[in-house]
Amino acid sequence: MASQLSPGPDGDKIVRRKLSDQVLARLRELIRAGELKPGDAMPSERALMERFGVGRPAVREALQSLHNSGLITINHGERSRVNEITAGTVLDRSDEIARLLLDSVPSNLEHLKQARRMFELGIVWLAAEKATDDDVAALRELVAHQRALLGTDAVPFIQTDMAFHARIAEIVGNPIIAAVSVAMLRWLFEYHTALLHWSGKEDVTLAEHERIVDLIEAHDAEGAVATMRDHLDRSLDLYARSDGPTQPGG
Repeated sequence: MASQLSPGPDGDKIVRRKLSDQVLARLRELIRAGELKPGDAMPSERALMERFGVGRPAVREALQSLHNSGLITINHGERSRVNEITAGTVLDRSDEIARLLLDSVPSNLEHLKQARRMFELGIVWLAAEKATDDDVAALRELVAHQRALLGTDAVPFIQTDMAFHARIAEIVGNPIIAAVSVAMLRWLFEYHTALLHWSGKEDVTLAEHERIVDLIEAHDAEGAVATMRDHLDRSLDLYARSDGPTQPGG
């Protein structure tokens, strides 16, 4: 007597993949394997059609998917080119998703602030251990530039503040850490800064920045962490949810 199979879940069904999805998978593999390198021109649509034995619509849809994911750049009238993929380019493409995440769940802003605090304390410890004279000089130049912006529009002051913290992350020498640091700063400042006007604490911020640089120069990791902790505990309290990117005075 033949055994009876009970109906399986939908996952048992064999689904025929779209031709464009198959082309996309093959192109991704060519990029991953290095056959198509950053800066290389993509093969022509006709060459891809002949190589994979598919029609033009499947090729065009696959190329558009690669473009949307940032793996290639399509310029009309020119050959598409393979992009260099870095931690920064990957995180740049997540900005809109991050904004939706932060706007949809209010508690996520607090989670982001906590993550940035923990992340930056680790960064400044390593920066204090690794900083060179050139690193210290670059940080002092940013503090001086930020001080020169007192009394002007708030946005450049805040952008220089971001640059200061990003420069500390660069000292670590890890491109993923640097990219994540910039991304978190961007999400906080661009999308959830309620105070793009003077908070009355600019002089305090500058003094804290100068103290942090002094401690980094002295390779005092513990002191740099303690000062950065106080700085972040004060400044992160200024961030609050907003309905979108805020304008000066908003």
